[in-house]
Amino acid sequence: MMWSNFFLQEENRRRGAAARRRARGQPKAQMTPEREGKIKLALLLTSVGATLAVLAVGTEFWVELNTYRDNGSAVCDAAHLGLWKMCTKRLWQADVPAGRDTCGPAELPGEANCTYFKFFTTGENAHIFQRTTKKEVNQAAAVIAVLGLAVMALGCLCIIMVLSKGAEFLLRVGAVCFGLSGLLVLVSLEVFRHSVRALMQRVSPEPPVAPALTYEYSWSLGCGVGAGLILMLGGGCFLLLALPPGPWSPLCPKWGQRAP
Repeated sequence: MMWSNFFLQEENRRRGAAARRRARGQPKAQMTPEREGKIKLALLLTSVGATLAVLAVGTEFWVELNTYRDNGSAVCDAAHLGLWKMCTKRLWQADVPAGRDTCGPAELPGEANCTYFKFFTTGENAHIFQRTTKKEVNQAAAVIAVLGLAVMALGCLCIIMVLSKGAEFLLRVGAVCFGLSGLLVLVSLEVFRHSVRALMQRVSPEPPVAPALTYEYSWSLGCGVGAGLILMLGGGCFLLLALPPGPWSPLCPKWGQRAP
């Protein structure tokens, strides 16, 4: 009799513990369709920024380097480069738009030679039109950009978990990730701008003489600027959705309510 009472009490204790675990595992409140729609809309906004960020990092039209057309030849040289790769092009003078003093734009058809930067593998600087890159600055820009993409991917994972599993506590984490990724993309752009200025100043003293150059930023860098701003805006939207509604209710009364 004593053993039967012992086993009965032990069974009741296990059932009670299992019930408490199930109660703790259940969400306190289900996500409303309106709130889920707002989260999906913010995720759509950040997906546009994510697409622009991947497009900017993966392409090599960040900056164009152009020589001057007045060289006494039927061809002129131009180049465009990004974080990973550089392309030099030999263009026909007849294809260059009239009224343009420099060679380009780089999208014109011509003889192209594209190579990846060696400072990611062998640690060698690249030489462009008798000018030398500053590999430390270029590497810093690339690392910051890749880190921004990694943080952005983590933010996407957090928001997907919010929508699929109802883990709303990850909403703030996703907001911080998207805001940080946008900031990192913008920082990468600024570091790249410094690398371009360093490239223009590091002229090789060895012959042949370095040609006069001009540079202009291209559409890949514009995509990066747009991506950084959109990601930060999306992070702000997620942060507003993650805030408790209590402090904002006096400032934003519901429709249909009238002041007494």
